[in-house]
Amino acid sequence: MTPADADFHQLWKTKYSKLIFRKSDTIPEELHQMVQEGFLTLRKHDCFFQDLVRIKGKDFVTPVSRILIGNPGCTYKYLNTRLFTVPWPTEGYDIKYCSPGVHDACKALIRLNDYLHIEAVKALQGQNLFETKEIKDSTVTDREQNFATSFTEKGSVSKDQSNCCVSEDDYISLKNRTSYNLTLLNYMDPLQMLYLKQEPYFGMGNMAVSWHHDENLLERSTVAVYSYSCEGSAVEESNEQKLKGRDPAVWHVGLKVAWDIETPGLAIPLHQGDFYLMLDDLNMTHQHCVLAGFSPRFSSTHRVADCSRGTLEYIFGQCELALQNLQTDSESMALSLKSLETAVVKQVEEIHNEVEFEWLRQFWFQGKRYLKCTDWWLKPMAKLEEFWRKMEVMTSLVLSEVGKEEQIEEQRNETLSCFLLVLTERQKLRKEWTASALSESLIHMICINRLLPYTSLYFIKASARCLE
Repeated sequence: MTPADADFHQLWKTKYSKLIFRKSDTIPEELHQMVQEGFLTLRKHDCFFQDLVRIKGKDFVTPVSRILIGNPGCTYKYLNTRLFTVPWPTEGYDIKYCSPGVHDACKALIRLNDYLHIEAVKALQGQNLFETKEIKDSTVTDREQNFATSFTEKGSVSKDQSNCCVSEDDYISLKNRTSYNLTLLNYMDPLQMLYLKQEPYFGMGNMAVSWHHDENLLERSTVAVYSYSCEGSAVEESNEQKLKGRDPAVWHVGLKVAWDIETPGLAIPLHQGDFYLMLDDLNMTHQHCVLAGFSPRFSSTHRVADCSRGTLEYIFGQCELALQNLQTDSESMALSLKSLETAVVKQVEEIHNEVEFEWLRQFWFQGKRYLKCTDWWLKPMAKLEEFWRKMEVMTSLVLSEVGKEEQIEEQRNETLSCFLLVLTERQKLRKEWTASALSESLIHMICINRLLPYTSLYFIKASARCLE
């Protein structure tokens, strides 16, 4: 259903009430201008990139080009691909950008991030207030307007305000679930795409992004999406005929109840500067997609990424933990292991794999894309490489030690059994990464020549064999 359908608002209220939509005129014009100029600057500097992702064991190039901007040292992983933030200006960090324009773009996005955080807190407070009072007869639009006008502070939301509808613990949880640590920016020009998938369940038309739940998020955290479609007279909503369903010229966000195609889907039109919030557990209970219009479109999707295993602080801590088992002789400077206990060896080798496959290979697989914006990641990556080299030495030392005759056979067998499992996994992953790198190179060559911007690697590999 779209706003043209009679039951649209009732469906929204009953099945999609945790989706909050705001039109562009609710955002300060100065902020619009900063953000939209930032989008165009990043596009001008070729800072948007298509990703090679893995879905159900198959590799695909995304039709949408992306860049991640956020807190320094944060990463975001989706569909087996780890993205590394271009850090936005942050106090206490020395961040050098490739141009003043990229700096200004990142600054604009942190301004937008702060604004959307405040709006998300208000929305959750309003939702809690209305749920407490058990108001059931207002439409979604009325409800948004009612609680939006009840909060007059623009710059921040105070604890006193929050106490009217949430407890101290709930307030802390609410703040955590709306404190966005990064934004994933998207760009796509549909007219440049040779092929887009059709929405399979409700006949909604071309999809820029298929049905999905957002990954790698703090549980029950809010997602905020700011949309900027470069609309012009050629792609305004069609007046030639009133189409059933959504206007194909206009971008929409689509929603459906997860694992349910009986309940009608929702398609909401997106215009320049509109934004929407997916509150609380909506991302878990529902799926969403992005339906392509005719014009190019940017979006900034602000998230509370689960960074428990995705920050530099975390992975450096893991490296230091692993290297505690390495010691240097004060006289000969020879390296040796402090312990050959199975649990210790297993932990070190698993960290070794994590550094190589979750960080180093993920970073360098994407080439020098980040250098188009900043060189900030080069120093920490060089440090990680040094840690990795030491762990390679530790692997050799394990092999050397278990081969010595004085080792007790039972202990040796136990250590080797666990050790070989991790090494086998490492060898398998290295082969997979080598194959992906070859495929990515071919994809890059094809995409540059505008022959195949979106395809399955099965087709590409078959083409490569023909070329051979």
